Parts: sequence; structure tokens; C-alpha cells
Amino acid sequence: RCFVDDIQAYSVNEVAINWNSALAWLTNWTAEKSPSGADTTAPTAPGTPAVSAVSATGATLTWPAAADPESGVAGYDVVRVDGSTRKVLATVTGTSATLTGLTASTAYNVVVVARNGTGLSSPDSPAARFTTLAAGGCAVTYAANTWTGGFTATVNLTNTGTTAWSAWKLKFSFPGNQKVTQGWSATWAQSGADVTATSLPWNGSVAPGRSVAIGFNGSYTGSNANPAAFTVNGAACG
Repeated sequence: RCFVDDIQAYSVNEVAINWNSALAWLTNWTAEKSPSGADTTAPTAPGTPAVSAVSATGATLTWPAAADPESGVAGYDVVRVDGSTRKVLATVTGTSATLTGLTASTAYNVVVVARNGTGLSSPDSPAARFTTLAAGGCAVTYAANTWTGGFTATVNLTNTGTTAWSAWKLKFSFPGNQKVTQGWSATWAQSGADVTATSLPWNGSVAPGRSVAIGFNGSYTGSNANPAAFTVNGAACG
């Protein structure tokens, strides 16, 4: 035998009533546990980036923060804009980025874009423009041990090119009123803020990939900030 229910009124069928009741409970529970609403508003645009520490292969950018009162700002992309071409140069969570791997003697037009917690992107920041320095086949590091009124500076010159130096001449400018009082491993000269260190007969030859260390004692009043740029034999160093 078989039985067939003849359901004339769907709304009063017991199975339908019980099923709809469970479904309604599940729907209500899901609604209670779900967020009240997704963030559909993008962050504001970051402020204008400031450029510093430009070298042949890098630069540093800082900018005023974007705002997103709903899901918050999750990070920033530093983007190079070249006509219709866009390339992300760095991705950071803070409001500064150190760019590396740039091309020497090249103009860069960059903007900063903020991203919020749901992945929405802000409009572009105002653009920052800078040009990297020429590649000089050299690298210079400068470190100062400072005390009140005086300091000792150690300077390392590295030949990053493919040709040996037979002699070298280092030039830089102090940003303040620093004075060289005594130097070693080079002939030191100073005119105003401009300083020159010239190789000696025994350390003028520097093969590719090799370095030479020199140094000096100095005096200052106020602050003792490091020089920002160096040249060797007339070419800017990275």
C-alpha cells in the first residue's frame, strides 16, 4: 500500500510549519552574529610626500597619514606613475618608506595610496617628484662618535665600479658649523662648509670591490648632523 498526502493548504501543513520555524530561527541567529554593515567607504588620500636622502639607487619618502574612521588604514603603497603606467615601489604599514633598487640619473614621479581593512583604496596623494643621482662607481659610509663640542668621524670609501682607482679625492659639505681639526689617512682641507680629502701615495690605488678607511677629529657648536652627499673624483656616490 501507499499513501499520498493531498496538501491543499501549504501554510497549515505541519512539516512546512516546522521547517519554516527552524529556518526562521537560523536566519535570525545568523543576522545576530553577522556584522551590522560592511565598510564601503575608502580612506582619504594621504598628504603630500616629502622626499629626502636621494642617492643613485634610493630615496626616502614621508607623508601625512590618511584617515578611515570605519575599518582603519591598513597600509600604504608607494606608486611610480609614468603616464598610464603604474608600478608599486614599496608597501608599508607606516607613513614613511625607504625606496631601494632605483635607477641612477632617472626622474621619478610617485604618489602614495592608502588601503583600509576591507581592501578599499584611497585616491592618490599629491605627487612627489625627484631625480636620482648619477652612478659614480663609489659608495661612502660616514659614522661619527659625538660628544659635547667635538666628534671623531670614520669614513669608508668603496670602489663599486669596474675600474681601479689610481688616486681618489673625496668631497662633502657639512650641514652645520663643523670643523675638521685633525685628520688621518688622507690630506684634509676645508673651506667654509666644504671638505676635501685626497689620497696619499700608499692608499690611492683601490681595486673594484675594495675599500679604504679614513677619518678625522672635528669640533662643532649646536648640532652635529652628518653630511648628506659625497663625491669621489667628481662623481656622486650612492
